Amino acid sequence: MKSRIIIFIIALFSVMKASAQYNVDRLIMNGEVALHYDDYVLSIQYFNKVLALKPYLWLPWYDRAVAKFYLDDYIGAESDATRAIDLNPYIEQIFDLRAISRIRQEKYSDAITDYDRAIHLNPSVSSFWVNRAICRMNVRDFDHALLDADTIIKRWSQIATAYSLKAEIYLEKKDTTQADHWLTRSLDIDPYNADAWTTRSYIALNRKQWRTAENCLSKAIHLRPRVVNNYVNRALARLNINNLSGALADYDMAIDLDPKNFLAHYNRGLLRLQLGDDNRALTDFNFVVKMEPKNFMAIYNRALLNDKLGNLRSAIRDYTLVINQFPNFWAGLAARAACYRKLGMTNQAEMDEFRIFKAQMNKHLGIQQRWSKAKLREVRKRSEIDISKYNDVVVEDKPKVEHTYSGGIRGTVQDRDVDIAFLPMYQLSYFSYANAVEGYQAYDTELDRFNAKADPLRKLNLTCNARRERLTDVQSKQIFQLIDGLTAGINEEKDRKVRAALLLQRAVAYAEAQNYSDALSDLDDYLSVDTASAMGHWERAVCQQLLNDYEASKGTKTAMKLSQAEGDFAMAIQLQPKNAYTYYNRGNLFAAEKNYSHAIDDYTQAIRLDPRLAQAYYNRAVAHYYAGDIKAAQSDLSRAGELGLYDAYALSKKMGENGAARVPRKKR
Repeated sequence: MKSRIIIFIIALFSVMKASAQYNVDRLIMNGEVALHYDDYVLSIQYFNKVLALKPYLWLPWYDRAVAKFYLDDYIGAESDATRAIDLNPYIEQIFDLRAISRIRQEKYSDAITDYDRAIHLNPSVSSFWVNRAICRMNVRDFDHALLDADTIIKRWSQIATAYSLKAEIYLEKKDTTQADHWLTRSLDIDPYNADAWTTRSYIALNRKQWRTAENCLSKAIHLRPRVVNNYVNRALARLNINNLSGALADYDMAIDLDPKNFLAHYNRGLLRLQLGDDNRALTDFNFVVKMEPKNFMAIYNRALLNDKLGNLRSAIRDYTLVINQFPNFWAGLAARAACYRKLGMTNQAEMDEFRIFKAQMNKHLGIQQRWSKAKLREVRKRSEIDISKYNDVVVEDKPKVEHTYSGGIRGTVQDRDVDIAFLPMYQLSYFSYANAVEGYQAYDTELDRFNAKADPLRKLNLTCNARRERLTDVQSKQIFQLIDGLTAGINEEKDRKVRAALLLQRAVAYAEAQNYSDALSDLDDYLSVDTASAMGHWERAVCQQLLNDYEASKGTKTAMKLSQAEGDFAMAIQLQPKNAYTYYNRGNLFAAEKNYSHAIDDYTQAIRLDPRLAQAYYNRAVAHYYAGDIKAAQSDLSRAGELGLYDAYALSKKMGENGAARVPRKKR
């Protein structure tokens, strides 16, 4: 009998093992099907389930990395690819994926290392060589980039990119003859190579062959219409052949594609000034100065415009900013003096005119102004900008070719518009909530015990629903009927504890109706009976903060009420120290006070208590962002997206764009 039982258990174990294997294979297949149909968020959820069961399999790590890449989550993709490589370092595609992820983060040296390993595993894949050559270009290792290009030409003579890469390298070396030769070879093979036409346009621009440059850039734009720099440079070519309307259209298109593009705004302002469109020109220069508050070229142009439009005091303010930086800029002094005279400020005008006269006399007599060594260094540094060229078009220092790396990576979810804002606090609600696609359900033991005793129609939920709209008419009617019913019950109930439970329920109903004052009053009464209710304390803190937000928007000081909310959260934590939602909520309170370090600490504690709390990762990311740590923010958003909050991918992309939005001044 005993042996039969053992045999049965072994057989049962085998069936269970087979079933588990089948489920994992099925989950991987479902994930890859979702990946095939571009449902990247759903595919991640399938791979999450696989990795929870069998974290030692390399394939789901790789597949999830691919999905994250499609969502522009390059940090997450790199991390997952690394895990896959640790488990199986003999698959060249994983190194390729990690390399591309690193390229998107501009980690070119690390990408080169990955391509070294990928090429070692499989040297017959041409894209590995091409991408490595481009990476070497980016780290200015031109000699090795040339060697890679020569290898590609020798083994795959019809890959046009190799020839255009050689052209770019020779262009970097100022050898335009060789560059032109290799570009011709490239375009003979592939006349549809946008990069080659772009590179050829720079040669033409440098040679001031304006019509040739325009033609090359038109072809590049036709082939790849979303490259911003091509429009900016074509505008330059068109300006020099007196095609002003065409140049203006190019600047407009560049700004449509990249609203923060410094070159396009500055140059469009100059062109509008030339065309007599003064108000619009002023708008462009205002934008440039906002982006670059020390861009004295733009400030001076804005001064001239305000002067022309009769905004004399604004003009004087801008002239002064420029003169303070360039004391010997006589044109600026003369212009400011003229403004002073128009305003009847004769003394100030005469002072500027005397400065000009004195400088002219000193120059005539050969007298040189004497400065300290420190002052001299400062002036020399400022003199690197030739303010007299304020009306010159700004150009790039060197060619900027936007290479297309082999791979065909794409994505969509991350392109939605989102605000860089904190998700709301968890609070009690009569409406259910589930986190995105994963179906995460918030759970609280005290709430569970409370609901076990409550009327089925009055059971409460924990919610953190950022997307919930205002109550519908039906929902509003339900809530007000509930308030009326609870009020009647409270007035009739004699048992203190039962009455207290009804007060808590009515408080939640009031909060649903955004009547936070009455909600707080009911919560005060509830907590006077049940002082040990952690749930009651943090719900009161939440309502207090929601009321604070409203009152602050009206200009009311809320410091004392903030302190009250902090006190309630502290009490809730004391009563229930392992409740992740309380730490999360208090983190939101600190974030509202712009105390980001304390907020990060509380979000971290919430994550430690509940590693699946996606909102905590999301909000910690926002706190990191406002604290200036974009890398940490994007790492947290990768995890939040992985857990089902797919807005995290859009936020990560936006943070990356904002972090890179500051455009350094270009040399003229």
